[in-house]
Amino acid sequence: MSGYIQSVIADLQSGKTIRNYCESGNSMTPLIKSRQKVTLVPIADLTSIKKGDIVLCKVRGSYFTHLVKQSRISKGTHEFLIGNNHGHVNGWTRHVYGKCIID
Repeated sequence: MSGYIQSVIADLQSGKTIRNYCESGNSMTPLIKSRQKVTLVPIADLTSIKKGDIVLCKVRGSYFTHLVKQSRISKGTHEFLIGNNHGHVNGWTRHVYGKCIID
């Protein structure tokens, strides 16, 4: 994990809002354009995350802001099915760090 994403996640986990966060890539267009700045807010309660929310998450070793496609509770733990805005599904994860607010 890069130092930058590590510090972003640490800040979110400590309750801090991250302003001017951006990623490159077109997987979330037209919702988020490549290098568009967004705000990430901490998630106080995982039950507040709903289908259609954009979250900063980790799926299979990759960190990105993607859409929540579904949610479930498995063995007492919240899990989220993550995918992009073009129909690709990345997989299930328990690693959701912040909710994206498009500036």
